[in-house]
Amino acid sequence: MTLGDEYIRIIKQRFVQIKEQGEGAFQQLNESDIHWTLNEASNSIAVIVKHLRGNMLSRWTDFLTTDGEKSNRHRDQEFINTVDSKQHMLTLWNEGWSVLFAALEQLTAADLQKNVRIREQPLLVLDAIERQLAHYASHVGQIMLIGKQRKGNEWKSLSIPKGKSEEHLKEMKQKYNK
Repeated sequence: MTLGDEYIRIIKQRFVQIKEQGEGAFQQLNESDIHWTLNEASNSIAVIVKHLRGNMLSRWTDFLTTDGEKSNRHRDQEFINTVDSKQHMLTLWNEGWSVLFAALEQLTAADLQKNVRIREQPLLVLDAIERQLAHYASHVGQIMLIGKQRKGNEWKSLSIPKGKSEEHLKEMKQKYNK
């Protein structure tokens, strides 16, 4: 396996992890939670998901051959809440991730050194992937923060819970030091 092939394998895993964190948050939230905003300058979880979908469809459709900012994308509209239910939000979520994972399945190690464009800016494919990974991770972090704000003590940690670091470290040592 080449370094490029290994990178593609790893990046797929990282995107899966981000997607799973978002889904772990969604499982803990109800209809009112996904539409809650702190203030007018804030976005609800539903709006963040709508934006993620728009970005994913734009960036990952014809990833290697067309500009990542598609002419049919209306980014500003993504921040207007038209999501009418949690089920609708989950549909949007899955549509975006499906396009992303389909594009990643098509990538080869040789593609990583090609250039793509996002808003006419040329980027190495490797850089474009990393850019999107960071973007999606930041929005999933927002989703988790909003979830924690809404659920308070009812929130179930999606990583290492407070006060459990030593316990987690012991488990990892047992798992990997066999």
